Amino acid sequence: MSDLRELYQELIIDHGRHPRNLKRMDDASVSKEGFNPLCGDRLTLFLKIDNDKIIDASFEGNGCAISMASASLMTECLKGKTITETQKIFDAFHLLVTTGTEINMQLLGKLAVLKGVCEYPSRVKCATLAWHTMIEAVEK
Repeated sequence: MSDLRELYQELIIDHGRHPRNLKRMDDASVSKEGFNPLCGDRLTLFLKIDNDKIIDASFEGNGCAISMASASLMTECLKGKTITETQKIFDAFHLLVTTGTEINMQLLGKLAVLKGVCEYPSRVKCATLAWHTMIEAVEK
């Protein structure tokens, strides 16, 4: 179990230090700003949506390793998903990081590395900032 935890920590550190999809998207269908006043994490999420499907996702911003890793992993995960699928992923992810409850882990894939966040309640908002921003963006 210790080896698995170390692997998860390495993946979070990698995505935190070298976030994927960290770029402005000038042709985004929608963009939305997110801010966590508790720690100062801030991001702008960009989504390109066509026929109810997320074609591309990226973000700009700065924050702690958990916030950046979560945004990076989220943007990788969302590409090619429908809005309905993203809601299901959000629900499963939110439950995972807030309670540690694992539902539909196949749906979450790499996002499972953030399960340990539930052990640190003050970090939950860091892990969910990009996700809440995404939900607000697709509800526009």
